[in-house]
Amino acid sequence: MGDDIWVKRASWKGPAPDAHGDGYGPLPDKPRPMDRSSNGTANGKVRDDGSEDSVNLKKKITLINGICLIVGNIIGSGIFVSPKGVLVEVGSVGLSLVIWAACGAFSVVGALCYAELGTSIPKSGASYAYILEAFGPLLAFLRLWVSVLIIEPTSQAVIALTFAQYLIQPFFPTCVAPNAAVRLLATACVAIITFVNCAYVRWGTRVQDLFTAAKLVALVVIIITGLVHMGYGEVAPFQNSFEGSTANVGGIALALYSGLFAYAGWDTLNYATEELRDPYRNLPRAIWISLPIVTIIYILTNISYYTILSTTEVLNSDAVAVTFANRSLGVMAWCIPIAVAMSTFGGLNASIFAAARLFFVGAREGHLPDLLAMVHITRYTPVPAVLFNGFMAICYLTTDDVFTLINYYSFMYWLTVGLSVAALLWLRWKRPDMPRPIKVNLFFPISFLVACVFLVVVPFYSDTVNSLIGTGIAATGLPVYYVGVYMKKKPAWLVKFIDTVTRGCQKVMMSILPDVEVQQQMIEEAG
Repeated sequence: MGDDIWVKRASWKGPAPDAHGDGYGPLPDKPRPMDRSSNGTANGKVRDDGSEDSVNLKKKITLINGICLIVGNIIGSGIFVSPKGVLVEVGSVGLSLVIWAACGAFSVVGALCYAELGTSIPKSGASYAYILEAFGPLLAFLRLWVSVLIIEPTSQAVIALTFAQYLIQPFFPTCVAPNAAVRLLATACVAIITFVNCAYVRWGTRVQDLFTAAKLVALVVIIITGLVHMGYGEVAPFQNSFEGSTANVGGIALALYSGLFAYAGWDTLNYATEELRDPYRNLPRAIWISLPIVTIIYILTNISYYTILSTTEVLNSDAVAVTFANRSLGVMAWCIPIAVAMSTFGGLNASIFAAARLFFVGAREGHLPDLLAMVHITRYTPVPAVLFNGFMAICYLTTDDVFTLINYYSFMYWLTVGLSVAALLWLRWKRPDMPRPIKVNLFFPISFLVACVFLVVVPFYSDTVNSLIGTGIAATGLPVYYVGVYMKKKPAWLVKFIDTVTRGCQKVMMSILPDVEVQQQMIEEAG
């Protein structure tokens, strides 16, 4: 690996046996032609013909798996707690329902833009891959950097804490659950999901299918309960439903933030495009099926909430779904906290699945250490990237400041999404002849980009300190980019240290760099 420790070497397929005597060999100082006799394993028997024996991520994700990944990641804890955040800002039932519908429509527009990006740039990594293609390595690295430091680990830590809180609270009916117990359970949750995603891709998708079905059943129960009560004439909350609506633009913007938080995750499948079967057909299909389902479920769930609960009860509740269950489900009220825990578990599984692919692609492009671009030699999963992601999430579970860090999430998230849609417009201008299996009307990316600018600029006005801190965190990636990516000549001690760590971790994790030719063929076939 030598001086090019963090520089992409697309031609290297794995070390050949050498004087180390460990079957892994030295990491080469410069790129060299592929050695087809060995792929970094002890016996060099792994084939590179794209068959099941070649070491690569496999196309194991079906259309149903893709739908479950998107729906499962979107429907986390948001719909169970966010109604309060929307209502408190807008002041009326009617306007809150409008906000939920608007957030759904906004997410659909964004997903349509990502459908074009995902089919014209058929690489895993979602916004990172699109920014890299359009604007080059620096902006792409900064997007990856904030994901490594803030976006992925903090959001996963918060989801895990939500899971643990809902699961453990029934055991402490008269008091608050001990903080240590909640964090230990959250850590166990992250560890279990990390293990599942290391084991096999199929295990991860099956877990996602199961928990997505469970959360949909819970929401259907809530919806049916509300509709039954409406059938009995309980429609008073919807009479004069816009009374008390706010006219404050800032309040509406904050309500949109709460609603969009509940819709976050519609780009999940774009993180794993290369593992999706027939992505040209299945990526847009999964998006177009998932988003309307989620939007309809969210609106009907909110209608059910307001049918049973008064606006005062919604505002005074920290978990609207649990309050709803206590009012309407009687002895079966305990089902809803369990359902919320299952929902967050499924959402966390989808988040970890997607984040590991982001880190894998970033390492493959030379923006993270090569170890994270390696694949297990028999399970064909990105074990190092999955373990790294799990380690980062668990680290954030050890601090009480994780909820402070999550304040930077929305600002950074919408900045990266906005850059991705700007990439679509840039490529339309600079590369008009680029193959585009799906081509959306320009009205959609332009309007979506304007909305993203609004969502990025408003926090600088309403929450200036946190926005500046978030910008500062992103800026810390500049010196890291210079040392890790841009600078060609690196200190010998650093090169030797990373060389030793990489080879040691390869042995422990049974992982090697994937077959580059087969990977490129997969990307080309995806397009």
